[in-house]
Amino acid sequence: MPAKRVVLISGANRGIGAETARLLNSQGWCVSLGMRKPIQPDWADSASAAVFPYDADDPEGEKAWVEASIAAFGRVDAIIANAGIMIPKTVIEADEDDFDRTMTVNVKAPRRLAKAAWEQLTASGRGRVIILGSLSGKRVKSANAGLYSMSKFAAVALAHGIRHAGWDFGIRATAVCPGFVATDMARGITSRADDQMTDPRDLARIIAMLLDLPNEASVAEFTINCQLEESY
Repeated sequence: MPAKRVVLISGANRGIGAETARLLNSQGWCVSLGMRKPIQPDWADSASAAVFPYDADDPEGEKAWVEASIAAFGRVDAIIANAGIMIPKTVIEADEDDFDRTMTVNVKAPRRLAKAAWEQLTASGRGRVIILGSLSGKRVKSANAGLYSMSKFAAVALAHGIRHAGWDFGIRATAVCPGFVATDMARGITSRADDQMTDPRDLARIIAMLLDLPNEASVAEFTINCQLEESY
């Protein structure tokens, strides 16, 4: 019987990350959960779910997390770069610290994670990388979304760069780009009720589907929206 596939999920303590971890684990994946404050979820079986300290601000954090995951499960088949921050400032209001922190968490950390896991991702011939982008990585919706959009445009480009770099090794990368999702981040910037936003459980179902697609059905970007817009 083949060994279970192993996925690393950053920002796995709540929202999209938590729901994705729960679903994938129920589907037979071993899940390595990266959290700033590690807490074992009540649904998690310690044989197939492990929690590790992970801080996207730490430039050595991704390497340590990947190594710990290999020690626990023996392999890495997929990564889901879900951890992110949103500082609601215009590109003029934002200072250098705001810019550096946003780019570090939303762009540099996912790149480091992919780099740290690269050898493992190539091993099976069907490694998978999911970068949680945003519709803010496709258009700038408002002035206060400007700083966030800069980082998410870069995150979408990162997914495409990984897709090109890994194609011949069987690695497939997708930028998943939702609009408002019913998470703490969205609740902090909109007055929309939860039932007017995309359910994180639906994002989890989409991500699970993308991970299971064969190499010959590669999806470069997947956009999801809770509201009508011109293009999305």
